[in-house]
Amino acid sequence: MNRLSSVQDLEVLRREILARQSKMLKWIRVCCGPACHSRGGEKLARAFQRYVEENNLSDRYLVKPTGCNGFCAEGPTVVIEPDNLFYGHVGIERVPEIMERTVIGGELIEDLLYVDRETGSRVLREREIPFYAKQLRLVMEDTAANHTTEIDDYISRGGYSALARALSEMTPEQVIAEVKGAGLRGRGGGGFPAGVKWESCRRARGEIKYVMCNADEGDPGAYMDRAVLEGNPHVVIEGMIIAAYAIGAGEGYIYCRYEYPLAVKNGNHALDRARAYGLLGKNILGTGFDFDIYLNRGAGAFICGESTALMASLEGKIGEPRGKHIHTVEKGLWNRPSNLNNVETYANVPQIINRGGKWYASIGTERSKGTKIFSLVGKINNTGLVEVAMGTPLRKIVYEIGGGIPQGKRLKAVQTGGPSGGCIPEELIDLPVDYEKLKEAGSMMGSGGMIVMDEETCMVDVARYFLNFLTEESCGKCVPCRVGVKRMHEIVTAICEGRGTPADVDQLEKMGRTLQEASLCGLGKSAPNPVLSTIRYFRHEYEAHVRDRKCPAKVCKPLLTYEIDTEKCTGCGRCRIKCPSGAVIGAKKECHCIDEELCVRCGICIESCKFGAITIE
Repeated sequence: MNRLSSVQDLEVLRREILARQSKMLKWIRVCCGPACHSRGGEKLARAFQRYVEENNLSDRYLVKPTGCNGFCAEGPTVVIEPDNLFYGHVGIERVPEIMERTVIGGELIEDLLYVDRETGSRVLREREIPFYAKQLRLVMEDTAANHTTEIDDYISRGGYSALARALSEMTPEQVIAEVKGAGLRGRGGGGFPAGVKWESCRRARGEIKYVMCNADEGDPGAYMDRAVLEGNPHVVIEGMIIAAYAIGAGEGYIYCRYEYPLAVKNGNHALDRARAYGLLGKNILGTGFDFDIYLNRGAGAFICGESTALMASLEGKIGEPRGKHIHTVEKGLWNRPSNLNNVETYANVPQIINRGGKWYASIGTERSKGTKIFSLVGKINNTGLVEVAMGTPLRKIVYEIGGGIPQGKRLKAVQTGGPSGGCIPEELIDLPVDYEKLKEAGSMMGSGGMIVMDEETCMVDVARYFLNFLTEESCGKCVPCRVGVKRMHEIVTAICEGRGTPADVDQLEKMGRTLQEASLCGLGKSAPNPVLSTIRYFRHEYEAHVRDRKCPAKVCKPLLTYEIDTEKCTGCGRCRIKCPSGAVIGAKKECHCIDEELCVRCGICIESCKFGAITIE
């Protein structure tokens, strides 16, 4: 790799790469994102590459292991270009068939095509599948097209052209003005305007300044940042370099979640390739600008996603937050001016510089601009990563893109914003998804987790689950969070176990408001959200638990009663034989009954009964 010493060198390299790629007849995109990777996506890509090499086809067909294409429910996926032909659930054994019949022979393989749930018809092209057609993919489109470990592939699609433009044609102030004009807000949860933060950091006193990327994504069910950093690390690196130029920083850090080893591997590989080309280090593209980035692997603490705790961890200290009266743009990492944004925020920057702030600001709502990536998981047909314009109604995300609830069940709620978010009920299904509307509804944007729940979900149990997570992840520095979250968890647990009282619900509301006011950092201030939002919209479920000692969703085991229908029971004895606690009583060919004191409510009796004679009340 030859070092690029000017903007012109970068453009010459781009043309050379495109000339090489133009000789390919077709290229095979194999998704190696988080879900597809777990299902053998990387092995699938190697199988395609092996077939191409063994058959001397490398000069005609290009195999591209790419970042996440979003449609995790269909993984592993393969897209054949330039026809945009989409195959889902592809196994390694199908590789020779796909190569011979489709790639070389131009024939379709019917059973690998996507089947539309509504019409039952098969869809040929990726862009025509409703899951993709109804999105606005700015970041994810490029991630799904990018070779995970090849910088040349990123450059061929215009990669680092925004950096070249910023360094050669714009002043730092102009870069900041463009980002401010775009209305880009931080995608990590707080939603603070990125351009304003950059401007404050540039104005802060100090010769040494830092730029940091928060990739410590720890929300249950969220993996947006992971997918981007694993699949398209250069777009994040380019955004960070532009931010550093605007702020006047000479050093940057990517703080990556410990549980993301592939993101660490691909991120470090990308940094090495960028340095080799002279896109990092001294005198970048011959402009006199010096900047380098280092990747730091976190220690597995959820609290380190909080800005000041993250900086403390980078300094080698315990990951604990500090008071917000000291702004990190003035005194952050090592007490020097520091800018911190998350992965998705930086990934938007190159497009803003290339296409203009006005273009970006034309997308979304008045106060929430651009697009947002959500991880759509839970009780939903089309699980995956979804990117939509800010203000898109929740209904469109759940039903038109997500394909609705499995088995035709009823939607009950959508939890947004991670463990500190809130639950939005079915009656607010037409709520526009942006920062302001989610906050009004008692939830938050967070990093972009979106968990769908159906009618079989107990909302009290959901609150208990998230409080349990937050209890374990609280750093314990401040009393309201350390003691308050634990106490709220104890009360909700008691309600789920049939030991709650009506006064407990009021107590939870009071404690929740206290935590919001008195906690030191965002974790404690937002920790009550799961409880307060479920009480706000599902108070009747709490009341059923504490007054009637019933769980309407039939989830909380201590509140369940197993009964045998005497008219349906044949006395076959299968439930009695299978019962691990000996709670089923009865002689053969006689109606059985269940001893409630011995019953452990495991459900094995229901599974073993062929006559549907056992019910839960």
